[in-house]
Amino acid sequence: MQTVETLNEGLKRAYTVTITSKDIDARVDKEVKAIAPQVRMPGFRPGKVPANLVKKMHGESLQRDALNNSIQDSIQKLIADQKLRPAMQPSVELDENFEFGKDAQVKVELEVLPEITAPSIEGLKLERLTVDVADDKVAEAAARIASQQGALEEHADDHAAAEGDTLVIDFVGKVDGEAFEGGSAEDIRLKLGSGQFIPGFEEQLTGVKKGEEKTIDVTFPEDYGAEHLAGKAATFDVTVKSVLNGDKPKVDEEFAKSLGLESLDKLNELLKGQIEQEHNGLTRTHMKRKLLDQLAANHDFDVPPSMVEAEFNQIWQQLQHEASHEEDTEAALKEMEAEKDDYRAIAVRRVRLGLLLSEIGQANGVTVSDQEMNRLIMQAAQQYGPQDRERFVQYVRQDPMAAAQLRAPLYEDKVVDFLFEKADITDRAVTREELEAAIEAEDGDIKPHVHGPDCGHDHDHDEKPKAKKAAPKKKAAEPAKADEDAAPAAEEAPAKKPAAKKAAAKKDEAVEADAAAQEKPKKKAAPKKAAAKAE
Repeated sequence: MQTVETLNEGLKRAYTVTITSKDIDARVDKEVKAIAPQVRMPGFRPGKVPANLVKKMHGESLQRDALNNSIQDSIQKLIADQKLRPAMQPSVELDENFEFGKDAQVKVELEVLPEITAPSIEGLKLERLTVDVADDKVAEAAARIASQQGALEEHADDHAAAEGDTLVIDFVGKVDGEAFEGGSAEDIRLKLGSGQFIPGFEEQLTGVKKGEEKTIDVTFPEDYGAEHLAGKAATFDVTVKSVLNGDKPKVDEEFAKSLGLESLDKLNELLKGQIEQEHNGLTRTHMKRKLLDQLAANHDFDVPPSMVEAEFNQIWQQLQHEASHEEDTEAALKEMEAEKDDYRAIAVRRVRLGLLLSEIGQANGVTVSDQEMNRLIMQAAQQYGPQDRERFVQYVRQDPMAAAQLRAPLYEDKVVDFLFEKADITDRAVTREELEAAIEAEDGDIKPHVHGPDCGHDHDHDEKPKAKKAAPKKKAAEPAKADEDAAPAAEEAPAKKPAAKKAAAKKDEAVEADAAAQEKPKKKAAPKKAAAKAE
């Protein structure tokens, strides 16, 4: 193998690698000897077929395999000999005029990781914003659980339904006298006054009683998600099966025991611990962003354009997906284009920070243990069915790229924890609102993609892009679903308003996860109030 460097500019490298025909032929001959004992041919005893006949039978296939293996081995040798650290998979191109029996010339182009001076971890100063859990917050959390756990009791048969009551109904929707697809459902729960169905639907059911049948007239909104129904007049034949009250249980010892707990004090203890955990997550997010700010401010070096492009594409695809759900998609895309340079700068920052954290981790012996890796694999495997879990585990164990992708978030967290231990940290007590405001004020600070010691640098980034500004996000019309307990047929009934989903300010993923889990052990579907907002 002969190697000639043809480009050495910044982080870009290019080489011409010549693989001799002698090397390729030698590989073919070696493979012929390996497979000859298994070849069967009429007129010859098993394992006694001459090598020249084996080569004649399988020569073309063996030559291709030998060439491919020679190229792969040559690239690995090139990387090792030149002490290269590829940022992404090298680009490899075989000379188009190549013919078997002649030397093969291969062009290899790649970008290398920058040489980063071991970042100084001395002198890091961080402020830890802490939030105490007030008793009234615990009481609010308990009250929310009570509101979700409340058992509805059936009213007397002669009770006229009023606002706040919940109806259990069957209905059949018709347009021009014909039932339409998805317009019928059974055992749907509808709370009067909730506004979860299209305008006029609930109002016409005020005053109904158990067993009553009623036909109501409505008109679908012009902006209704199902185009074939938008703006059309319709009727719904409704049968009222039950009228339930909406009283909620009182938060007391009896309520706590109904949840399987020993006492009200135990319930409050658990809720307080949960809220403290949420606060700790928010505190960590804020500290991490301040830490990344310090690292970014003290280090400025070129990063591989291919890595930046891959990162930017991930951000851009996420933004395009969000824009597609806007009421005015065209305006959202136009705003994105105007800020394209800003998003590219975010990609550069993310890659640079990822390389910095990786360098710090390697320099200080931060690793992910086999035990931790096994736990990650088994946790990820739970998202698959029983038959696919073992295949997933084998896939991750055999594919370095997949393993690196799974390992990266934990590796990042361990490096960040290491830096927290080295930093000079001061505490300051704040309210939860102040802490959340501090995080939202830093929306431009995004999670880096950490390229760990064995990261292949060619896998997807699993974190969400953090936009510079949060654009309002609208959700397309969905089938009606009045309650978690509704029958499956309800999923296709279009008697629901389009759910306008307001976008919360872009935060670190950890914040989003905490907000989603906040004190809500069993959240009911709320078709109208679908604001993605941390409470």
